[in-house]
Amino acid sequence: MTGRIVCFGEVLVRLSAPAGRILLQSPSLEVCIGGAEANVAVSLAQFGHQVAMASALPDNALGHAARNVLRGHGVDTGAIAFRPGRMGLYFLTPGAVTRPSEIIYDRAGSVFAEARAGLHDWSALLEGADWLHVSGVTPAIGPGAAQAVLAAVRAASALGVRVAYDGNYRASMWAAQGQDGAEILRELMSHADLAFADQRDIALVLRRPELEQGPHDRSGDRRAAAAAAAFAAFPKLGALAATVRFQHSTCRHTLGATLHTRAATFAAAPVELDGIVDRIGTGDAFAAGVLHGLHSGWAHTDTLQFGLAAAALKHGIAGDFNLVSAAQVQAAMTGALDVRR
Repeated sequence: MTGRIVCFGEVLVRLSAPAGRILLQSPSLEVCIGGAEANVAVSLAQFGHQVAMASALPDNALGHAARNVLRGHGVDTGAIAFRPGRMGLYFLTPGAVTRPSEIIYDRAGSVFAEARAGLHDWSALLEGADWLHVSGVTPAIGPGAAQAVLAAVRAASALGVRVAYDGNYRASMWAAQGQDGAEILRELMSHADLAFADQRDIALVLRRPELEQGPHDRSGDRRAAAAAAAFAAFPKLGALAATVRFQHSTCRHTLGATLHTRAATFAAAPVELDGIVDRIGTGDAFAAGVLHGLHSGWAHTDTLQFGLAAAALKHGIAGDFNLVSAAQVQAAMTGALDVRR
């Protein structure tokens, strides 16, 4: 492991109904800090990387507390700008049995949503960095955030810093803007060296709906076709990684993963997950695991298996963050379930 990894996105306060209850059925809500890019930053810090979080937070007790949580998990928070304004929030109703989880976003007008492209000096911030990690959530927040993340990836490309892009499509947030975001997401993906995207993401940005796979198609043929289309459309793209999830109930899933390069396709054997504690942040845990492997110079097979194991472990941890070390992920890959003493 050499240079730093920089993550850019909105840090959020998550307010959750207690397990088994719908929102406001209980007079209390469980509170934690999260956000897609922050989740990746914390996980990478747990794996031993030098990680910086670039963002904007309100200059009040909420913003300072969020910063302190990230700092407490080993993330460099020096690139978080503080401004007057409000904190971005999201509300979670955890699923149970046949009732799916539900998220309500309250991010409009937040300090981060009002950020502009000139908020960060990317030349200085990316100096000595190996990777910049961004996601498709950011431009869905609003026009200012979209310009800010585009400025980040353009600067990274110009400086020779590799870009990791997670599709993280948020249909409800784009609908609130009266668009689907395809053009902006296409530019983001055009800067990516590594993309966390499946056939649905690729079908959207390329405006090719025939690439999208049906929910019960296990062949993987359309995913491979979508990967080939993405490699043809985006010359800079070197690898595509994604999980493959089959949901038997809200608490029992089967999770696999694929990684496509221009030369080969890799697949990790699916993992059975029963008694799921918290699904939120599992895709970010996978992204962090894959980034860890690639940044460490591992073979693609080992990288993919580590990413899947990291994602699987996150299903057993409440909150947005995957608070496990690289050694714990490696141990989970052996399948050992004995009590560790």
